[in-house]
Amino acid sequence: MKKIQYYISAFLLMAVAAMSLSSCSEDKLGPTIFPDVDESLDPTSYTYQLDKFLKENYLDKYNLTFLYKMPDVSTNMNYNLVPATYENSIDLAVLCKYLWFDVYDKVAGEEFLKSYGPRIILLVGSPAYNPTSGTEIVGLAEGGIKVSLFKVNAMRINDFNMMNEYYFKTMHHEFAHILHQTKTYPNEFNTISIGHYDSNNWQDRSEGQVASLGFVTTYASSEFREDFAETIANYIVKTDEQWNRILDLASRGWASGDEDDVTSQFFCYYYYPNNDVTQDLVYVSEWNVFTEVDEDGTVHKYWRNNKDSEGNRIIVYDVEDKDGIDGVEAILQKVQIARTWLKEAWGVDLDELREEVQYRQTHYDINELRKLVTDIH
Repeated sequence: MKKIQYYISAFLLMAVAAMSLSSCSEDKLGPTIFPDVDESLDPTSYTYQLDKFLKENYLDKYNLTFLYKMPDVSTNMNYNLVPATYENSIDLAVLCKYLWFDVYDKVAGEEFLKSYGPRIILLVGSPAYNPTSGTEIVGLAEGGIKVSLFKVNAMRINDFNMMNEYYFKTMHHEFAHILHQTKTYPNEFNTISIGHYDSNNWQDRSEGQVASLGFVTTYASSEFREDFAETIANYIVKTDEQWNRILDLASRGWASGDEDDVTSQFFCYYYYPNNDVTQDLVYVSEWNVFTEVDEDGTVHKYWRNNKDSEGNRIIVYDVEDKDGIDGVEAILQKVQIARTWLKEAWGVDLDELREEVQYRQTHYDINELRKLVTDIH
């Protein structure tokens, strides 16, 4: 089964390091870092409205060039990529502004992203598929300068969960990389889950298994820096219900029929066939469990839609948590480190960011946002 590699952080040590944010943030911004770009726009062009919106809202304001026509020099030629559609580029351009740039402007002040934001945003229509690992790259942060958003042509604008998973979360994940490439986060973060990262097989792990180990996503379990960015991004964009689900998964034990097969440990309950404890237990996933709560608050869990030979619901039991790790505590420790780092290093309140993003994610009208482009004359 194809897995999704949501983000890759490419820490490029290039000649352009002279443009690094740690140094340019100390200097007064000039008119543009793209002196060879022709800023004149053709009013007769089909793309004039979007081009003007991008110039006024990104280039002029943040010294950032927003690329959606996918020039060859901006992409990795090892991947078979296609450009983003014009319509989807409009949607992502206005959503990036509303859910990323406007949020930081409100919480951290307008100068924050002018100084520390990326200098290039690139939209790509397709994912960058890696057949070797069976993963897809849908986000890329390069050297603290450039952020690429892939799979733009697969956007389902009315599917909030899909948009959140692939785009909104990606924005905050990649920006977290830019920030920690500029000011290093405390090494204490790296020690919390040391020994439990797996850079080669993270995509084969289950969300329950990694949550129990203290990771908010499977990709977070790949390595320290991705864990840090994923922790911040997921805390910001996940709803209360979604965040509590992660913590619930983190509080459980996980196992499989083969205790030695650590890549397939995705069962959090077990039952005895026919409710007979003398029989070999059988592991089941949470999706096959029905929960019932009595009036006094007593919780009963049963194997969904199955009964024993006498017609009684088959009782299920929690898998014993044997990994020796308090997954909930580990996740909350990571959030606290990120919270303190953002406040002390950047003067940014993580909880204010989350509150603003949570509101905006459920209070926007894409048709009204599109008018920011389509009403341009």
